[in-house]
Amino acid sequence: MTRTRFIDRTALVTGAGSGIGRAIALAFAAEGAQVVVAGRRQEPLDETVALIEQAGGKALAVTADVSRATDVQAVVEATVEHFGSLDVAVNNAGVFRGGSPLAELSEEDWRTQLDTNVTGVFLALQAEIRRMRTQPAGGAIVNVASTFGVHTRHPGAAAYAASKAAVSVLTRGAALDHIRDGVRINAVSPGAVDTPMSLHPGETEADRAERARATLPLGRISATEEVAAAVLYLASDAAASVVGTDLVVDSGATA
Repeated sequence: MTRTRFIDRTALVTGAGSGIGRAIALAFAAEGAQVVVAGRRQEPLDETVALIEQAGGKALAVTADVSRATDVQAVVEATVEHFGSLDVAVNNAGVFRGGSPLAELSEEDWRTQLDTNVTGVFLALQAEIRRMRTQPAGGAIVNVASTFGVHTRHPGAAAYAASKAAVSVLTRGAALDHIRDGVRINAVSPGAVDTPMSLHPGETEADRAERARATLPLGRISATEEVAAAVLYLASDAAASVVGTDLVVDSGATA
């Protein structure tokens, strides 16, 4: 069955050059959306656009560093100029710098995670909300947080968890501030997903699968497409009364 929940809508996805972001962009395009993909490197963005166009969709790549307000504003402006509106935004761009105890984490790695994971979402929210609240139909925003944060912690990831906990709380606060402006804001918190980030040092994909079978209630990690499905639900009209939630997709790890 062909699904068409986002026909005639424009979706912006940050961090869309690979992994979860690319899966989200492809999922929106498959359901009729015009998609703008943003990230720091042009080549992977172009690859995402090519995949969308090969499937018959429409997409635009815009390079941007979400930690810079001018870049984020430029992405929103390019989206509206090219496609006429900004109906959905997914703030997925994020970085992980860790693996060692907090006392050994460099100040540079700390700041990098906060600049991208927290300030980047803050700046994106501001630019997106300012545009969406001028539109008759408003808009929907989904922030990608993580189970590392308010849901669980892990050795070697304290700074990352702090940054993603901030995304979850920022989502709720922004949702309350702007739902009366017609802008509906939620978050998705993935657990272990089929991307390189979920591999332990020196671990193969087969090793990871065996670890998941032994430790996760579901017995496997999540597919990027499953995270994308959660994002699309929250962005869709079916979730019209869902405001300020943090939807966990983690194979039961934090159940």
